Amino acid sequence: MLHPFPDHVRLVGRIDDLATIRLPAVNLAIWQRDGTPVVDDLDTVDDVAVTLMVDALSDGLPEALRAAGYADAALGRDIVDLATQFAALMESAAVAIRLEVIETDACRKFHADYVTARLICSYVGPGTQWLDTGDAAALAGGSDPATLTLRQVATGDVALFKGRGWSEDAPIVHRSPPVAATGERRLVLVIDPRDP
Repeated sequence: MLHPFPDHVRLVGRIDDLATIRLPAVNLAIWQRDGTPVVDDLDTVDDVAVTLMVDALSDGLPEALRAAGYADAALGRDIVDLATQFAALMESAAVAIRLEVIETDACRKFHADYVTARLICSYVGPGTQWLDTGDAAALAGGSDPATLTLRQVATGDVALFKGRGWSEDAPIVHRSPPVAATGERRLVLVIDPRDP
């Protein structure tokens, strides 16, 4: 059964429209995009974790990706573009970037992040799962997660999650999809704003 998207979520067709996250009633904005860089071999890459000033992204990020074994320049360009747009939206001079291969059930419990906002994109494997505000309230009230409607960001789509630092009363509640029992692996990009 298809469930309509709730009013607190915006689905957008352009990266610029992710700015709808600034609306008080919105706690999740998802850019549904057509194509993303392809990463074929997750066995040959390491995780990347860097904090960079925005004006150093175009040099520093591709260097970090090459050092971690990522050979595809398109992936670096995509992450630089996303980080630059996100930093502008958040009015942040620096960003923390993580690109991780995930094959465990880390972060499998529903939670809201202690950040102002977080950008997440799953390049490989299932995307982040989230709850609408009604189900999030039911979960907080003790409902069994199995009785709730799980929603999921599509692979390759870019999602901005509003955190507790922006909306203490209504951050988006989400989790990483459990994958350990399935044998699936995920390649997940996470970008947070940082003060210099």
